[in-house]
Amino acid sequence: MQSKHNNYNTALDTIGNTPIIKLQNIVPPNHANVYAKLESYNPTGSKKDRMALAMIEGAEERGELSNGMTVVEYTGGSTGSALAFVCAVKGYKFHVISSDAFGREKLDTMRALGAKLEVIKSQDGKITPDLINQMIQRASEIARKPDTFFTNQLSNPDIIRGFEKMGHEIIEQIAEPIDGFCDSIGTAGSLMGVSRSLKTAGQDTLVIALEPSTSPILTRGTTGGHNIEGVGLGFIPELLDNKYYDHARTVDENEARQTARKLAREEGIFVGTSSGMNIAGAIKLAKDLGPDKTVVAIACDTGLKYLSEGLFS
Repeated sequence: MQSKHNNYNTALDTIGNTPIIKLQNIVPPNHANVYAKLESYNPTGSKKDRMALAMIEGAEERGELSNGMTVVEYTGGSTGSALAFVCAVKGYKFHVISSDAFGREKLDTMRALGAKLEVIKSQDGKITPDLINQMIQRASEIARKPDTFFTNQLSNPDIIRGFEKMGHEIIEQIAEPIDGFCDSIGTAGSLMGVSRSLKTAGQDTLVIALEPSTSPILTRGTTGGHNIEGVGLGFIPELLDNKYYDHARTVDENEARQTARKLAREEGIFVGTSSGMNIAGAIKLAKDLGPDKTVVAIACDTGLKYLSEGLFS
């Protein structure tokens, strides 16, 4: 438990309670107010710390994970960094499958936190459905070994529970009606968790699922390659429930990248590509809703994870 003096028992106690910022400079006039939930304030600089802790603690509570076991996962990097962090604190070994399609900083972070990392080669550095399926297959192979626990993020409902807490934080921080919420779809955990919290609190929020325009599985039923890490996996994720969002929209990758750069240069908010995608979607929604309304989006992680892949160069 956290003491009143902010002394924490372990680094895990620092997950969550991240700040929310009202954007001042990049939202045009006659738009709704746009707020960004700054998940870079989590210990590994990402919202994924919330879901990693929820998956590990859920497994511990059910007796599926105990001392001496190895945790297994496939990941683009942020979930892997988060799981490596949680496993380091709790004393589990962590075996992770990733790819050279993802930022070098993310791969290096997983190694630094003690993970055993396997890297699958991508085609032309693109994130494609085939690459994701290769990663899933390899993780599934490893998970058949004794004394392993496969967190299996795409099928694990514990992640929704982890993100419901974020929803409660947003409601408490905004303290007024939340008219719009949008989030890009990877596992769909954060969209589902926040949306559930909003509905439970009686908020009448328009909830929009975002995806890359080159892989519009939700909006057009087609897939393709892109370089927005953590989203647009090329299939409809198992955890995505139609009851918890109103409709889906696409965001152009160039617009997502440009928005990330504008956030850094004009708002001092240093985030990655999926955050740029979320804020770009939120600004469009803010235009639709008009003045005196409120839109919230998740700034998923820190821009420090994207320096080598050229987002800011």
